[in-house]
Amino acid sequence: MYAIMETGGKQYKVAEGDIVRVELLEVNEGDSIEIDRVLAIAGDNDFKVGSPCIEGAKVACKVLGHGKGKKVIVFHYKAKKNIRKKNGHRQPFTKLQIEKIMA
Repeated sequence: MYAIMETGGKQYKVAEGDIVRVELLEVNEGDSIEIDRVLAIAGDNDFKVGSPCIEGAKVACKVLGHGKGKKVIVFHYKAKKNIRKKNGHRQPFTKLQIEKIMA
C-alpha cells in the first residue's frame, strides 16, 4: 500500500516505513505529525484519487530530525563586462519516517 501526499508544495510517493526528506516543517524532533493532504491511495486491488484531496485520509509520520542539504553554487556573470557574483545555498529539510497510512 502506498500514498501520494503533498507537503511544502511538493508531492511524495510514500509507503509505511519509508524515510522521506521534505521541506522544513516547524515541529520538534521526535514529535509525531499527521499530514492530511493525501492526493491518492493505492491498495492491493483498489486506487482512490481525491479532487484534490481524499477526505479523512491521513499519513502519520514521526520526525527524525532536521538538517541542511548539499551546497548548491549559484554563479552569475556577464560576458565581456568583468561582472561576477558567486553565492551558495543549502536548503533546509525535515526527515520524516512514515508510520501509518490511514484511508
